[in-house]
Amino acid sequence: MTEETEPSLVRVAGLVRDVPDYPQPGVLFRDITPVLADPEAFTTVSTELAAMAGEADLVVGVEARGFLIGAAVALVAGAGIVPVRKAGKLPRVAASRTYELEYGTATLELAADTVPAGSRVFVIDDVLATGGTAAAACALLSDVGAQVVGFGSLLELTALGGRDRLGDIPVHALLTY
Repeated sequence: MTEETEPSLVRVAGLVRDVPDYPQPGVLFRDITPVLADPEAFTTVSTELAAMAGEADLVVGVEARGFLIGAAVALVAGAGIVPVRKAGKLPRVAASRTYELEYGTATLELAADTVPAGSRVFVIDDVLATGGTAAAACALLSDVGAQVVGFGSLLELTALGGRDRLGDIPVHALLTY
């Protein structure tokens, strides 16, 4: 973040809504929908994360809000976009990973023939929390021979330690809570 972008990111932070007890009691959900609905804030997020993508060939967006942010980041960065989907959403699957969430388990899948071996990929999701989803997405991409050059998110919930699950992968978060 630079002095030029700091006021814009402060504005972005002001648009994030806290939703207590969602999706279950005791969880504080950070709703980024107002950020996505605001053209200036969404442009700031897309531009800042695209700068962090560096020389990536592909941006990989994690279902579902990661699709929205990832597509905008890829467009700004001049890269392709590939979605990582929840299980059962793709007709042809190259690889899948099951992982633990803070409130259950989930499986992510990558479509066949979308990420060539050796591709440099930058993974995007809306929030980095416990790191389960991020680690599974990055492992999934490594499984098909991609080089994960970084992980970017709009928000990072630092108390949950998700960054630690990504090992040596550079982590970029625009806002931390």
